[in-house]
Formats: sequence, structure tokens, C-alpha cells
Amino acid sequence: MIKVYLVDDQTLVRQGVRSLLELSDEIEVIGESPDGNHALQAIPEHQPDVVLLDMRMPEMSGLDVLQALSGEGQLPPTIILTTFDDDSLVLAGIKAGAKGYLLKDVSLDELVGAVKTVAGGGSLVRPAVTERLLKGLEGVRTEFSALDRPDPLTDRETEILRLMAGGYSNKEIANSLGVAEGTVKNHVSNILSKLGVRDRTRAVLKAFELGIV
Repeated sequence: MIKVYLVDDQTLVRQGVRSLLELSDEIEVIGESPDGNHALQAIPEHQPDVVLLDMRMPEMSGLDVLQALSGEGQLPPTIILTTFDDDSLVLAGIKAGAKGYLLKDVSLDELVGAVKTVAGGGSLVRPAVTERLLKGLEGVRTEFSALDRPDPLTDRETEILRLMAGGYSNKEIANSLGVAEGTVKNHVSNILSKLGVRDRTRAVLKAFELGIV
């Protein structure tokens, strides 16, 4: 079972998302928080596999929660939930460590698929949404580590990076390429090093920014 924790200040939204998730026999909602301050305390205690986090909450926003938990090294794989078409906020959330985002009117299949992808180590930063997000990168490029790699990505590394951009987990990539999962992990580590980034999401953003994929 994939353990999910919900954070949203709107009771109806939490109830709606919980009801959707409970239709899946692979997911268990283990807790809820009505605000950021509660979430900051409860998430480390519950240790969920995936957090569904509202970004716009009074007092302590979802972005504040992301930054605080990430700074403490206690941020589980997190999906941003939003009703707003707000690229800058979503980009800030991804830069703070979120694995992607979903709109709150998401379908059951999309929601369950997203939770399973993130729980498996994947990312929701797919080309369709990244194209729009990249428009916001113009003003924050200096916040990425400078690209300074003596060796370019190999053909296999580029292939794996493209699959990462599609939101596939290491296990799914390994199955697709017919190699061991440990081999994929080694390639991913090399990719992060060469791109000068610290996680998969930033690697995908960096790759799109540089036109690698």
C-alpha cells in the first residue's frame, strides 16, 4: 500500500481527494492537515510515501512547508495540488523539492497514476507541462549551478534523461531498456553530476532549458 498524506485548508477538497484515493486498493490515506503549521509537525511523524500539498493556504503556505521540510531533510515525495494556473508558484514549488503538480479537478486515473509514479521514484515534470514552466526559468537561471562538464552526456544517458522527462521511475526505465535497476541508478547519478543539479526534477528542467531533450 502506498501511504498518502493530504494537506489542504479546504475540508471539501480533502474529503474529495480522500474519496477518490479510497477507490484504489493500492493507496491508503494515513492522515490530513488543514494548514501548513499542522503539516510541518505531522508529516515527519506519519512518514508518508507521498504528500499531496495545497500551495495556497493562510499563515503558512505550501511553499513554506516544502522549503522547511526540505531544509530539514524530511521532505517526502510531494505533489503540488493547485486550482491556479500559476507558473511561478508551481516552478517555485518544484525548485523547493516537489516532484510535480496536479490540478484539483484531476481525474481518478490521473491522481492514482501520479501517486504511483512519484511513490516509485518518478517525476511529474513531463514535456507538456515543462514547456509552460520553462517560460518562468528566464528569471531564475542564475539559481541553477552553472553547466561546466568536461564530458557530454552519453547516448545512453541522454536516452535515460528523456525517459526521466517522461516521468518514468528507475524501475520502469530499467524494464524499458532491459538493464538492471542499479545500472539506471548509476546513470542517473552521472547525469545529475554532469548537469550540476541535485535531483531528478532539476535535471529534467535543466535538460529542457539547455535543449538536451
